[in-house]
Amino acid sequence: MTAIRVENLTKRYGQGAATVTALDHVTLSVQAGEFVAVMGPSGSGKSTLLHLAGGLDRPTEGTVWIDGEELTSLNDDKLTELRRRRLGFIFQFFNLLPVLNAIENVALPLTLDGIKPAESRERAVAWLECVGLGQRIEHRPSQLSGGQQQRVAVARALVAEPAVVLADEPTGNLDSLASDEIAGLLRQVATEWGRTVMMVTHDPRVAAYADRIIFIKDGAVVDQTSLASIAGTVPAVAGHLA
Repeated sequence: MTAIRVENLTKRYGQGAATVTALDHVTLSVQAGEFVAVMGPSGSGKSTLLHLAGGLDRPTEGTVWIDGEELTSLNDDKLTELRRRRLGFIFQFFNLLPVLNAIENVALPLTLDGIKPAESRERAVAWLECVGLGQRIEHRPSQLSGGQQQRVAVARALVAEPAVVLADEPTGNLDSLASDEIAGLLRQVATEWGRTVMMVTHDPRVAAYADRIIFIKDGAVVDQTSLASIAGTVPAVAGHLA
């Protein structure tokens, strides 16, 4: 089953001579339960692709399907509902609310969706335990390390049981050890918890945890590599990609 599909996806900014094409007629698909990394030079269109796939921005041309639903035809209210229930987002700078503790941050998507507080808390605690933070559930972001904050963000992305998780440079603000831990956790999200993961990264070590790498340059897909055919440990794969 295809979880993410984009066809002729194009995003332009500006008009006339000042027009900039951030994404240029990209067509690709990601299967359910697949972990895909998107790589490319700075300004190549990686984050634009992720934002369009997640309905955070609307394309100039082209179509996006998430879990069988066409995003580009939805009005703002329906799009917001789909993002809240069927998509999970993870960002580089965590985007946790500093006045809320871990439970409250993770439960927030459920609270906004009208889920009763007791159920929201129960589900938040369960996911915090899944990501290894069962002993930190009452801590606020300022009391957690960067890696722990990103684990809270992963739990928050998963708490609504989305079909697809989109991660934009999720290790870009972490040291190498924490980066490997988060990459391994995203691998677990796909393999053990059955979610589809699309991750933008500049780090070959992190990309090596994925099933497939899509390379983007100047707004277009220029290559794809399946990591299943590359033998060796994760560090060896990272060396192959560097």
